[in-house]
Amino acid sequence: MDNLIKYFKKNKGYARLKDLKKAGIHTRTIAGAIGSDLIAAVKPGFYKLLNYDWREYNGLVDVCLANPKLVICLISALEFHKLTTQNPSIVYAAIPYKSRNVKIFYPPVGLSYFSGKTYSTGIISVKVPNGTIKIYDVEKTICDIFRFRNKLGEDIAVESLKNYIRSGNYNITKLIEYSGICRIKKAIMPYISALLEQ
Repeated sequence: MDNLIKYFKKNKGYARLKDLKKAGIHTRTIAGAIGSDLIAAVKPGFYKLLNYDWREYNGLVDVCLANPKLVICLISALEFHKLTTQNPSIVYAAIPYKSRNVKIFYPPVGLSYFSGKTYSTGIISVKVPNGTIKIYDVEKTICDIFRFRNKLGEDIAVESLKNYIRSGNYNITKLIEYSGICRIKKAIMPYISALLEQ
């Protein structure tokens, strides 16, 4: 078990089954570590050490490592960009519409299937202490929140836009461009106009 823990610590708290086997760690040891709550399966064949110096955003890093096509979105992206006080109990992530067999065990993930430009627009990579997060930029996140406002609530959509404009660090041209791609221009424009006039 000591060798297993050392291996995880050497690899920033993560390990793949094939690499553990190459390092001479038996599958019984891995199963025992899962049963003892030493490690958790992020997805089949990919694990994380639970008792590790995890920093802020490690759940977002877990999701991005589990599948390179996943992009942090919606309320998780809003929280990351500090545009909401909500703390979601799941990690919201977008994946291309035709993707299949996406299995993630840990942390809990709310998947949204985006197609075409609604998936590919506004993706950025942000380095954090435990790795890199693929996430939508601020403007795309706001447009997605407006796109899903019937499901997530109109109040969170308006709150995010208010916080964005109040920050003073806004790009209205980009926001309007993205609103066209996300087909929510008619819905968001009255709010943009009203907030800019305040």
